[in-house]
Amino acid sequence: MKDLFDLTGKVAIVTGGNGGIGRAIALGLAQHGADIVVAARNEQKTATVVAEVEAMGRRCLGVRCDVLQHDDISATVDTTVRELGGINILVNNAGVGHGGQPAHTVQLETWQRVIDINLTAVFLFCQAAYPELVKAGGGKIINVGSGYSLQSAAGNAPYSASKAGVWNMTRTMALDWAPDNIQVNLIAPGWIRTEMTDPVWNDTERTAYIIDETPAGRLGEPEDLAGSGIFLASAASDFVTGTYLRPAGGSGVGDKLWPRP
Repeated sequence: MKDLFDLTGKVAIVTGGNGGIGRAIALGLAQHGADIVVAARNEQKTATVVAEVEAMGRRCLGVRCDVLQHDDISATVDTTVRELGGINILVNNAGVGHGGQPAHTVQLETWQRVIDINLTAVFLFCQAAYPELVKAGGGKIINVGSGYSLQSAAGNAPYSASKAGVWNMTRTMALDWAPDNIQVNLIAPGWIRTEMTDPVWNDTERTAYIIDETPAGRLGEPEDLAGSGIFLASAASDFVTGTYLRPAGGSGVGDKLWPRP
């Protein structure tokens, strides 16, 4: 039986792949044989990840990509095809947070920026990659959502709307593209310790509450998502589409399970 998790010869674009969750997924895919394109804005951070991937013996490109610039999206796909020969995997990880502001106080500019980065850019990357995935005979699209793709909380209207939109879009694309042998799935993380969530961890009371509400009894680390990315990028998930994985330490499963009886 073939190694279901072998990604040798596959090419993956990871947006926002130079830090946090994106870096962890990129390195996980590379460890299983994939060549990587790190599409992100910060070229210095990107260069670090490129070096890490290349040290594994994989090809890796760093492409400066601002997902608010639609031309950057198409250029990233074009560069990938030109330099690495095609695309097999797209990981839409780039995103921006927003919280702590009641809906009636949110400015239109804030709303539009969150929607443009977290939702519209994901749609456009999927559209741009689609013809190349078809040429490859199929492929994988992994959209990184959030717990707020599935539920919401006060003060998170733009972010919750954007991540819920990514989830419903994921399911729609899964239906549209299943005949093309393209699997489209979502990762919906729980609370993960990243640069974007640093402001939360500066609040010790809130951190304690989050840990208490997580049955696993700890915060997640970016590396906790690597396995989900590997599975959804590999042949192991060839009959899995239109669904989500929830690496969240048990939070959101049902009634509170912590502390243990």
